[in-house]
Amino acid sequence: MNFPAELKYTKDHEWIRVEGDEAVIGITDFAQRELGDIVFVDINTIGEEVAANEIFGTIEAVKTVSDLFIPVTATVLSINEAIDASPELVNSDPYGEGWIIRIKLNNAADVDALLTADQYKEEINA
Repeated sequence: MNFPAELKYTKDHEWIRVEGDEAVIGITDFAQRELGDIVFVDINTIGEEVAANEIFGTIEAVKTVSDLFIPVTATVLSINEAIDASPELVNSDPYGEGWIIRIKLNNAADVDALLTADQYKEEINA
């Protein structure tokens, strides 16, 4: 499994990549493997401020639907339009073309409290 060191992670299996006062969020390689074939991503919080650890959407695989939790308090700016047409990108490239949302951070320092790649690996016993 792949765990890019430049990202931060949550115990709920989301990752975040900070880009200035914005960030990109997706699910981890571990999460997409556990879910199986992803068929739909539903984000209904665009334009809304979502508190840390609250649900910002759902992700549907062939056999299950899982909630997506935002790692830090932020405003949801946009969804990755590519995954609307091709949700399987979350499976094939979870840290690249399969990203899920772009956010505007309320406080960039909040990201520092999240897990490093090594801490996340320990969390999932990888």
